[in-house]
Amino acid sequence: MELTGQRAKCLALLFLIVVCVQSDFVEPPHPETSLRSLEESQTRLPCHYRVDDGQKVVQVTWYKELADGSKDQIITAHFTDGYTEFGRYSGRMKFESSSPTENSALLIPSTEESDEGRYTCHISTFPNGNFERHIDLTVWILPISSLDPVTLVEGQSYRVVATCRAVGRPLPRLSWDTDLPGQSQNRTNEGGSVSSYYSLYPLRSMNGKKLDCLVWHPGLEGPRRISNRLVVQYPPDATISSATQNWYVGLEKAELACNSGGYPKSQNVTWKWRGGALPGGVSVVGGKLIFGRALRMNDSGVYECVVKNNVGVGKTEYTLTVTETPFSDENLLLIIIGASAAALVMILVIIVVLVNRYHRHRNKKLEMELSEKTEEINSLSRQASFRRLNSVSTDPRVQAEDYALLRVDSRMKNSQMSLERPIYKGSQSTLGGKWGPSGGVELDELGRPVVWREGRESLRGGEMDAAEKEERRRRVESYVKSSNMSLDSGLPSSLVPLKVQQDDGVGPREPDLSHLREGDSPPHEEHWASTQPVEDGHEDDDSSSSYQISAALNNHFYYSNGILRPRPHSNAILLPRTQIV
Repeated sequence: MELTGQRAKCLALLFLIVVCVQSDFVEPPHPETSLRSLEESQTRLPCHYRVDDGQKVVQVTWYKELADGSKDQIITAHFTDGYTEFGRYSGRMKFESSSPTENSALLIPSTEESDEGRYTCHISTFPNGNFERHIDLTVWILPISSLDPVTLVEGQSYRVVATCRAVGRPLPRLSWDTDLPGQSQNRTNEGGSVSSYYSLYPLRSMNGKKLDCLVWHPGLEGPRRISNRLVVQYPPDATISSATQNWYVGLEKAELACNSGGYPKSQNVTWKWRGGALPGGVSVVGGKLIFGRALRMNDSGVYECVVKNNVGVGKTEYTLTVTETPFSDENLLLIIIGASAAALVMILVIIVVLVNRYHRHRNKKLEMELSEKTEEINSLSRQASFRRLNSVSTDPRVQAEDYALLRVDSRMKNSQMSLERPIYKGSQSTLGGKWGPSGGVELDELGRPVVWREGRESLRGGEMDAAEKEERRRRVESYVKSSNMSLDSGLPSSLVPLKVQQDDGVGPREPDLSHLREGDSPPHEEHWASTQPVEDGHEDDDSSSSYQISAALNNHFYYSNGILRPRPHSNAILLPRTQIV
């Protein structure tokens, strides 16, 4: 029993293997297949079943499924009875092969949109049974497109200038190919159509420009182009031209041409002369004014050309001047050269004038700036002088002793400068003998002996030796006695002899007056002049001069800390203190 069961199972398995091998569709290879076709084109629905020896296809039938789930029988082929067509499909569909049982493919010669749907190929075999293949057919409709141009007129408002429409399945896509500065708007309509509108402001420069519509669809290899040129009408713009510019009496075959322009091109051209009829012997041919005779002097005047089109009117004028003699090209060339040379000279003159004017203006500006700077410097100098004067007379915080010391120091500095010079050639001094250039005494700019070095050395604490100081003191005293100059007449402080006392028996020393207050008379000042050593032989002659010097010294100077200082005065001009080097 078990052996019998195993044998049965093996037979069943072999039977299934044989059925699977023998029940093989050559096409379509899969049970479910999708196809795409175009409307009005031939559609082929494949169905080919391959059988083995001993097997036979008995019948082939094609069905179409309806929307409600039912099926319409399209065509049937029997291996002995032939084929039969059914219903509305009769005459529209047929088998591809004359032996439908061998090749059961179905042909639709002219596919319609209604042919879209699901088709079934049913194969009946003996002894294997029935087999089927299902095919889903999609029908595409190539787009049907059109473009509607619009005639425009220059100056119109913003508007639609072209409309492109297309119908197809699936829905096509539209675009524009143009360089015009406009905008497009697409709209989908019922029934599977689409429209595109292109809008802009019409200008005459847009006339004849490209405005193509492109239709895109998956059934097309590339976009379908609908060519179009924009049409913009505008009024004519008349111009007059001539082949010659030398109008003279006796000229033959003279003519004027009127160019109308505008769109559409004007065919109506009218000529007028001085606002009226043309002179005799002149005719209009097309747009040209032709003189059929030689020119006369009275042909001169204003000629007017008037052109019209369906948009507007254009007109222009030409002034014709007829001369008695011809004007040669050589004369014209000379005139042109002369005019060019004159223009060049004029330009050079203008450049020179402008450059000269620029430099004059610049120099004037520099002079004004220099004048302003000079005035500013002078003003600052005067202000500085006023401040110095006011500071001397009005500032109570500054001690009069310091001002006097500054004054003495300034005069001593002047005396130091005079030491560097052997003699001043313009000196008005009456010194002679040993006070002259060979006397060995250093003189200032006025020819007077200089005591600055002695004053400076005393201020520094007696750096010079006593013998040299004594020698210079004697020279100064001798000069003062022999001089007729007075301190009141402006004697510099550098010429005032300093009183020196003996220090340890070595040389003269100045009295210690540091204990005196400002304005007090120094002790023994009445004997200051009398205690000065006087050279032998000059005592009797210079007594009056010594007295005057002593009185001046008592009135205008005093000692303080070993320094001869001028007494304070309200009208004194004080110089700034300088550092003694």
